[in-house]
Amino acid sequence: MKVLVTGTAGFIGSHVALRLLERGDEVIGLDSLNDYYDVTLKQARLARFRDHPGYTHVHGDLADRALVESVFATHRPQRVVNLAAQAGVRYAAENPHVYVASNVTGFLHVLEGCRRHGVEHLVFASTSSVYGANRAMPFSEHQPTEHPLTLYAATKKANEQMAHSYAHLYGIPSTGLRFFTVYGPWGRPDMALFLFTRAILAGEPIKVFNHGHHRRSFTYIDDIVEGVVRTLDTVPGRDGAWDGLAPDPAASGVAPYRLYNIGNEQPVELLRYIEVLERCLGRKAKTEMLPLQAGDVPDTEADVSGLVHAVGYRPRVPVEVGVGRFVDWHRNYYRV
Repeated sequence: MKVLVTGTAGFIGSHVALRLLERGDEVIGLDSLNDYYDVTLKQARLARFRDHPGYTHVHGDLADRALVESVFATHRPQRVVNLAAQAGVRYAAENPHVYVASNVTGFLHVLEGCRRHGVEHLVFASTSSVYGANRAMPFSEHQPTEHPLTLYAATKKANEQMAHSYAHLYGIPSTGLRFFTVYGPWGRPDMALFLFTRAILAGEPIKVFNHGHHRRSFTYIDDIVEGVVRTLDTVPGRDGAWDGLAPDPAASGVAPYRLYNIGNEQPVELLRYIEVLERCLGRKAKTEMLPLQAGDVPDTEADVSGLVHAVGYRPRVPVEVGVGRFVDWHRNYYRV
């Protein structure tokens, strides 16, 4: 199977591309390698599979309409996994235009490529951040998400609605995945686990927001990859999965569209997460307790019953194992 994966130099995208190559798929990777964070880390991720005979890399930006059209026309992917996006919730306050260009305009270009070239299935990344001001736990795909608290979340909510409209109008089978706090080897340096690890090893204090009163569905990268690949193989409208915006498919117009949460069902207290990291590093953390950040939410908890029903999988790696694997990778990669 020929699969276009956008964001193959990114954290999740690189893991997904490698997994698809390992099982024998042909992968076309698209990434701009922007400098939002360390480009050498992105290059190192790509180096793990860039020379694989089944991999073709395209350097470019999703916001470049002509480039995206050329990728679809030249390579004719059968399926698409869209993981490219401007990451970082709080960076949007500094550079909102980049978020709209990448996450909205870029996604429109992907949708148009799928429409014009008969793509069998589009899987795209959304986020648990779309639940915004919602306080009902666990988060379910059937809960309202009309009040995102950040521009990043708003762009991802827009993606969900755009994909649904294209599924309805043009019959493009599409599946959105709402990721919950992904962590693990090759992760992003702006994420909490990365920041905590660096600070603890340097003997510097870590910033603990909301005074540590957070609970998160921390989800290990291998669990995310398994969910993405199984979802890619389950085409809405063909394999029994239908419109995820209505409890009754008959009431929705039966668009070939689905939304799933993908996250650990066992949320972990942030202070517990830090304790596990301390044990793995063999060092105690110095902490700076701070109030809740603007746009942040105290807790997340994933209801993954939809994912389990559709693809027969639920995330299962315990945080003790996942954090330990991250620490082993971090020590090896940075030689610390």
